[in-house]
Amino acid sequence: MSLSSTEQPTPRTPDSDPQVAPAPSRVPGAYRHDLDGLRGIAIALVVAFHIWFGRVSGGVDVFLVLSGFFFGGMLLRRADHGPVGVPATIRRTLRRLLPAMVVVLAAVVVTTVILLPHTRWSDIAGQTLASLFYYQNWYLALSWSDYLAADPSVSPLQHLWSMSVQGQCYLGMLLLIALLAWCCRRAAHPERLRLATAVLFTGIAAASFWYAAQGVSTQQGWNYYDTLARAWEPLAGALLAIAAPLVKLPKPVREIFAWAGIAAIVACGWLVNGVMVFPGPAALLPVAATAALILAGAGQDTADQPVVNRLLATAPMVGLGGFAYALYLWHWPMLIFYLGERHEREAGALGGLIIIAISFVVAYGIHRFVEEPLRLRSGPILPSRTRMLTGVAVSTVGVLLLGSTLAWQWSNSAKAHAVGELDPAKYPGAAALTDHALVPRAPMRPTTEEAPADIAYPTRDGCIADFDNRTVITCNYGDANAHRTLAVVGNSHAEHWIPALQILGEKYRFRIVVYLKMGCPLTVADEDPMYKGQHNPDCRDWSHDVLERLGTERPDFVFTTGTRPADNGGDEVPDDYRDVWSALSDRGLQLITIRDTPWLRRNGIRYRAIDCLASGGNRVECGMKRTDALNPVNPAIAAAAGLPNVHNIDLNNAVCEPAVCAVVEGNILVYHDEHHLTASYSRSLAPELDRQLQPILGWW
Repeated sequence: MSLSSTEQPTPRTPDSDPQVAPAPSRVPGAYRHDLDGLRGIAIALVVAFHIWFGRVSGGVDVFLVLSGFFFGGMLLRRADHGPVGVPATIRRTLRRLLPAMVVVLAAVVVTTVILLPHTRWSDIAGQTLASLFYYQNWYLALSWSDYLAADPSVSPLQHLWSMSVQGQCYLGMLLLIALLAWCCRRAAHPERLRLATAVLFTGIAAASFWYAAQGVSTQQGWNYYDTLARAWEPLAGALLAIAAPLVKLPKPVREIFAWAGIAAIVACGWLVNGVMVFPGPAALLPVAATAALILAGAGQDTADQPVVNRLLATAPMVGLGGFAYALYLWHWPMLIFYLGERHEREAGALGGLIIIAISFVVAYGIHRFVEEPLRLRSGPILPSRTRMLTGVAVSTVGVLLLGSTLAWQWSNSAKAHAVGELDPAKYPGAAALTDHALVPRAPMRPTTEEAPADIAYPTRDGCIADFDNRTVITCNYGDANAHRTLAVVGNSHAEHWIPALQILGEKYRFRIVVYLKMGCPLTVADEDPMYKGQHNPDCRDWSHDVLERLGTERPDFVFTTGTRPADNGGDEVPDDYRDVWSALSDRGLQLITIRDTPWLRRNGIRYRAIDCLASGGNRVECGMKRTDALNPVNPAIAAAAGLPNVHNIDLNNAVCEPAVCAVVEGNILVYHDEHHLTASYSRSLAPELDRQLQPILGWW
């Protein structure tokens, strides 16, 4: 019997991520238990690859295809017999998906309060709301979070982006099919609904696929989380729900499809670095593999299905697929909190097994005592009282969760603000190191609550291009009417010197023009630069445009960073940096390279100063050994040899003590995050920057 032309029977297990179980059926045997088993395989791959391999398995792409297959097919079957029932469908879908989500979000919130410093609470609150209202993917896209970075600094809710994509696609499919069904009934041609749906969904899927393919090379950080780029995957599943009943494959072909499909799904994580290229054309591998398994078992009784499909329909696989949704929800926060408590980047073999075991137990409990009571109808097996009590409990948790996260957000927004000018007598900052200024007892400023807003001026003013913008944005600082110009070029580590340079520009009457882009030091490399493990081709194009403009506008000096942290400790000058210096020198430009300030890392794990301080650490404990952060000699000196137009400066003696780079100096917090100077500390560096720039510029 056709899966898409009949109502499906209620499966023994509820649906799992990312799909909603189909509507009840009057036709026995129509339900695809093998696809439940496929969900089990997919979630096992997701969990294993997250915990042990730091790669994307392709399991989420399998889920998205299955979600479109089940959900789209269910909507079309309903439309065959009358109105789709938009409000009722939304209500049933939320009843299946939200309870388990609410429980895991509440658990994460409680664990956050217990284990994480209060400086992390606001971001977790924001992501909790984003997950609860299904816009977590956009929240992460705007911050370009690295999905591979399973370390303590990563959000325990980061994996829920896929649930947001799924929810948004559900809503889109529901509204489109409901609209098409209404139009077909009005035109007195209800039998044309499937054809109209196939045509419309094919067009949208093709546009989404093209958009995703373009995004891989232009904005992959955004592309990975973008619903518009992901839409073609669930739409492919919906199109399969229409096409599968019409496809009659010979048994040998079905066997080949099944074996090839399962092999491709299992191997996908090894064959493709998904975070770099999904959901572009490379995602055809897991999508086509899922389609092959769907078609291999379509229209067949269980006994006539290929061997692979029969194996997937066995009780263990179906059982695993039954609570795959809950397992998907729980495994990532378990992993992140485990790593956080152990201060490690990897769980290891034993740790991974512990995480999986605990996740299995908790996921089964949520499935058994939360999902099933709210999914199944009341009856002899499930008394109405149990169903009612479960609903009341989950609703209460949801209300408390929403209230607490909103309160956190409000509290943080009220406290976070940039610090104004500080009294240098109480807050000498860098002068405590360079001039041995007296440091009186005074509360640290900015505080841990103020620090996230105490940022360099270009970010505040919208004068730095974001990750997915290749437009060259320029703004003026210092004395905008001056005839002498200093061009500040590069990424946010060039930017965080602007507060100090602003003081000097106003004092000595020179203009500062910024050419800045997030995550993008100037480059002349042919290959795509990398940022957070992802290609950043906008950086290459943006750099080309900046170099052309600098050659035309010819500022008196160009100011940029000259070093960056080395992976094995200390700092270095990447080869590309020297190539940039040569390119600027060839244009006859004078270049000032400033040695980068330390980036806070411990055992290779990044951390924020404010989190460490909020957890009870002091200024020294939360800092780094100087030898871990910096080489004994500025590596830019040797790199600049033979380039007379390149002038090196190093202000790290105004940031670090002889043995340690502390996070507070002269009562001023040095960093507002892991490695960017607070605007307050940057301003305190102006006198030292004055001393080092004067002999180079000769303007005062």
